[in-house]
This record gives sequence, C-alpha cells and structure tokens, in this order.
Amino acid sequence: MRSRYYHIMAVCCAALLLGSCATRKIFSTNYYHQNEKVLTDIEHSYRAMYGKRPFSLEFTDKSFNNISLEIITDSVKLIYDFEVHEARLQDTMQKYRLPAEIHQLIEQMKSIRCIWINMLDYYTNNRRETLVFMSIRNVAIHLPFTPEKYYILTFYAQLQYYDSEGRLLAGRNLRRVRKINDEIFMRITDKVCYTISGRFR
Repeated sequence: MRSRYYHIMAVCCAALLLGSCATRKIFSTNYYHQNEKVLTDIEHSYRAMYGKRPFSLEFTDKSFNNISLEIITDSVKLIYDFEVHEARLQDTMQKYRLPAEIHQLIEQMKSIRCIWINMLDYYTNNRRETLVFMSIRNVAIHLPFTPEKYYILTFYAQLQYYDSEGRLLAGRNLRRVRKINDEIFMRITDKVCYTISGRFR
C-alpha cells in the first residue's frame, strides 16, 4: 500500500515538473511577442537615458509602489528608495540631472511587471559591448510551494549567434555557450534572449 502511495506521488511530481517546463516554455515564447512594442520602447528609451546619466531602476515591492534608484556618478554609486509618486523622487532627479522620461519608464515597467532594468557590459572579440537586462515577475511561471522564478530578457544592439538548440553563443567563431550571471540564455530574436532564473539580478 505504501509503495503504491509513493508511486502515485512520483508520477504526480513528474507530471508537475513536465507541466512546469511546458508552461514556462509557452510563457517565454508568448510573453515577448505579446509585449514587444512596450519592451522595445523601454529598451530604446532606457539606452538613451542611460547615455545621459547611468542608472538602474528596481521595484522593491510586489504592488509596484516602491522603487530603488541607483545613480552611477564618476566616483560612486548612489542608491535611493522612493515611493513612485513621492516628491523626493523628482527632487533627486533634478539634483542629478536625470531625464524626466524616467517617470514614463516607471509606468511602462509597471505595466508589464518588469521589476528591474540595468545595463551590463560583455565582451566579443576583446571589444566591450552593452546589453539591456530586464527582469519580469509573472505568476504564469510560479508554482505553489516552489521558490519564485523570474523571466529575464537581454537586449543587444548587435546580432547575436546561437547554436542549433537556440542557446546564446559567445561569438560567431567561438562555439562556446555564453552565460550571463551563470545562466544560459535562449534565442527569441537575433537581438533578444531569455532565461528563467531564481534570481532577478
């Protein structure tokens, strides 16, 4: 009787795991295309704003009412916490000459449940390039009694290279899989990749 119970439990766990993988694959395939315009707008506007004053932005609560703003100066990184509509946010933006478009960026991120955006460096053929890194919180890839997972998107200015399985490669002639934060990324388009991770940054 007990062995039958364990057998049933094993079958249920296997089915749950397979269902989880299928759900995450479907979510990953559909999410980008359903939100492509907003994601593209966010990428382009963030690149433009980052070029004027480097910064990263994070939502620190599940209700998307509080943010952490990291401002990068020539000598230090400054981190400030605000409520989204707090007057101190505008004062800080003016102090560090941050573009007013950050307000629109915050609303766009909130609309697609993007909890973090940052610019990261990577190297191809000894040349430094940049990518935009976005973390998405979504219940579609979260199962009960399991750690929360995040949908990570990376956006590149240049065409990227992939193997036959769609995994991001380190370069055209280097058949080595490129890892970002120890994660393997999969192709969505020639310039956009994704992964599912237990870490959002």
